[in-house]
Amino acid sequence: MLSERQKAILAAVVERYIRTGEPVGSSVLLPALGMRISSATVRNELAALSAKGYLKQPHTSAGRVPSTNGYRYYVDQLMGRREADESFRRLFTQLALSSHDPARLLENAITVLADITRCAAVSTLPSGEGARLRRVELVPLGEDTALLVLLTDSGIIKNRSLRLDFPATSALLESFGNFSAAALCGREMTDFSPAYLQGLTTSLNLELLPVLADFAELAREAAQTRVAVEGQMNLLQHKEISGNLAEILNLLRKGQKLHELARGDPDNAVSVRIGSESGDPALKNTGLILAKYNMGGHQGMLGIVGGSRIDYARLIPGIQYLARLLEHLMSDEQ
Repeated sequence: MLSERQKAILAAVVERYIRTGEPVGSSVLLPALGMRISSATVRNELAALSAKGYLKQPHTSAGRVPSTNGYRYYVDQLMGRREADESFRRLFTQLALSSHDPARLLENAITVLADITRCAAVSTLPSGEGARLRRVELVPLGEDTALLVLLTDSGIIKNRSLRLDFPATSALLESFGNFSAAALCGREMTDFSPAYLQGLTTSLNLELLPVLADFAELAREAAQTRVAVEGQMNLLQHKEISGNLAEILNLLRKGQKLHELARGDPDNAVSVRIGSESGDPALKNTGLILAKYNMGGHQGMLGIVGGSRIDYARLIPGIQYLARLLEHLMSDEQ
């Protein structure tokens, strides 16, 4: 249990260290506290906070820096709740232009997020697991070329340009449309196994069998979780993690770790994992802020990773705001 004075001192240490990256001593704390206490009293309180595990001292003669427990106590108890600042609120007009394409919308969102936060920004599109095929179309591009377009109810869009061995006549395209409406649309993406699709070949025009093979590949891609990472070079500015940058990025690209870290948290909550809380050695000096979003009843995630001294008070409400903004823009297109 911390006293009110210890809480004020811990908050001041965390906030100054976030700003400067330098260990914080009593001499610089005293003017910021606005309390009628001596420098000796501040030193005693710093020692007490260190003994309780909230602060640590890099060197004997140095000031204090927050520990993982110190950051956690600050995030949960001390920093207060704020609204997203203007830099995040300006995102609406920037992102609304690409809201017709969920993949492009997320790509643009994390590019801007990386610029705003000076961290690496990550996102996952909802996987096709549990999603259903909403529509598949064969759109003619020329006499012997067409575009195969697949859309799921979770907003995933996949397409592929095909060169056909037959003229793309209206009768043949209509035949494929009737086939897909009867045998493909409305089914879960995981239903399209090779065995299932092989069983459909007898009911499909022979000329269209190669198109079914291309559909199988698109369906397989749509059923995978896709991870995007932007702003990787920003992490070079975070000196506490620059030494194992490759390990961090390799872990994030796999995507599954992001879902594991936020598993069990309410959908409207922001998951904050600091240092060793991530449970992976590669992330031991990082701060992660992750927010879930829903698209067509399916869940994705976006957030940032940086050094452990990222500005939690500013970034947590900003990322939560961005997640809700994405949901709003995507729901307008459903």
